[in-house]
Parts: sequence; C-alpha cells; structure tokens
Amino acid sequence: MSPDSYELAVRELREEFGRQVGVERVSGDLGRITDNAPAVDQLARACDEGRIIFIRHLTVEIATFPPYDGPPPHELADLVLAELPKHPKAVAVQTWTDGAGTGGTYYHLLDEALGARGIEVTRSEQDVVVSCFVSDRAVLIGLNRLEDSLADWPGGRMRLARSDERVSRSEFKLEEAIRTFHLDLVPGGKGLDLGASPGGWTRILRQYDQEVWSVDPGALDARLDGDRRIHHVATTAGEFFRRNELRFDVVVNDMRMDQVMSARVMLDAVPHLRRGALVVITLKGGGRNPLDAARRGMDVLSKEYDVLHARQLHHNRREITVVARTR
Repeated sequence: MSPDSYELAVRELREEFGRQVGVERVSGDLGRITDNAPAVDQLARACDEGRIIFIRHLTVEIATFPPYDGPPPHELADLVLAELPKHPKAVAVQTWTDGAGTGGTYYHLLDEALGARGIEVTRSEQDVVVSCFVSDRAVLIGLNRLEDSLADWPGGRMRLARSDERVSRSEFKLEEAIRTFHLDLVPGGKGLDLGASPGGWTRILRQYDQEVWSVDPGALDARLDGDRRIHHVATTAGEFFRRNELRFDVVVNDMRMDQVMSARVMLDAVPHLRRGALVVITLKGGGRNPLDAARRGMDVLSKEYDVLHARQLHHNRREITVVARTR
C-alpha cells in the first residue's frame, strides 16, 4: 500500500474479514497478515471489487531470511517449486526494496536458480508471480497467481516511461488504471474529458483511438492543437451539459474537488452517456478520514453507475481511482 495508507488498509481488512485479523508492519509500504488471514483469492476479490481500496499488491509469503545470510540459488529454487502443484514452464519474478531500489541482485539470483531448472523467468505477464521484497533487515519471498496479485508490477509499483509527448504527470494515473483493470476502450468511440486542462488524459484517450471532447476553461497544451479529433470546449462541466446533445462511450474526470462534489458531476453526466459507457474518476483527498470520504463519493456514484473497481493506485498519491459503467 501507499506508506500513508497503512492504517486505512488495516482498518479495511478488519472491517471486511473481522477484527481478529492480525497485521504487522514490515516496512513503509508493506504489511504482513499474521493471524486469521483470509484466503488470498477472497482477499483479492474484495480488493478488485472495491470493498478494500488501499491495498494494491498481494503475495503469499513462503520464506523469510536475513539479507546477508540467504540460501544458495538451488535452495531458492526448491522453496519456490515446493509450493507449486507442477513444474512451471515460466514464472514472473518481481523484486523491490523498501526504498527506491529494484532488488536487482535477488532478481538475478532467482533467475539463475529457476533457470537452472529449465524455467523461463520474466518480469511480468506470467500466470505465476514470485515476489521478493528486500530490506536491510530481511528478505521476504512470496508466491501468488497473477490473477490474485492485483498488479503485474513489483509491489504494485507500476513504472511507466517518461517521454517528450507527455503533457502532464496525471497521464500516468489514467494509463495505470487502463492497464491494471484491463479496461476495454472500443476504437473509434467518443470520449469526454472533464477538467481536461492541460490535456494529459485527453492525450491518453486519443492513444486509444477515441474522439475526445475536452471540457475545461483552461487551455490545452499546444502539442494537442493539431489533432482534429480533439475538441476543446472552454467552459465548465455544468455549462457543457446544458448545451451538449452528443452521447459518449467513455467519460473521465480528474477534477480537483472533493469526493462528493466530483461524484455529483458524474451524475449530471449520465444523460449524455451511452448505456454501458465506461467511467474513470479520481476521488481526491479526504481530510482526516479519507476512507469514509471515498466511500461517500462511491455511494453517490452508485446511484446511477455500477462501480466495478476502486483502488489507490501507485500514481494516485492522496486519491483513489474508481472505474464504473452506466446501467
């Protein structure tokens, strides 16, 4: 989880699975369930459906050892293979540290150990994920199915390439949501970007072949000017809805306002959306009680939408991303 969200994640766990669930903090962004743990597939389902918001990566611990007294490579391979019902052809190995590091040394150790057993090792896109967390106090090895891991990145820390084409950091949030939740944006659709300036989310929608109406009194980045399938409407969301006669296939909202106000804007959008339209919204802040504030925003959305996912993603900071569809 985000380091700032540890207590919120523990609260969610206990509200969902009972106060007897024991949790201890391993590092800034890693906790360990020590007692009365739910099955990992049950926990993953609760996270994927938005009942637990602040957990973004899961693994099942199979070994822990001191960082400078670890087992030799062949024993590392034995640890992993002993937990699997059959010898896999390939696994993903994902390593990270409690700082900004990647844990590359242990990636190469596991690559060597498993490769010697004829197992292909990649960093992602495999059904089985070997997780390795490295700190100055301990190394934790975990194993999980990809479908129960929530993210196909080490510790849920999605790394996206920076490029000269990006117009804002906020682009990472939408791109991460699309990849994490496997969102299907039908090519050639009509997209609506509320609070669009300077146009980062508009640019991502265009990459998925959406014709985009970008609504914001502020200007869009000049790099978007030459795209004839971007229509900048320099007004507020409310004024746009009063005049609009189009129907949209996808609407995104990254506006800076509190959760309930932002959710109410999405209720105003409903008459302008096709049935089954995709919605992606970030619910901001939350003050002293961000969990309850997020739930209030989601309750408002639930009046008109089916909420599919809600999670604090790696690029979110103090906000959560909600994915929904019109009914």
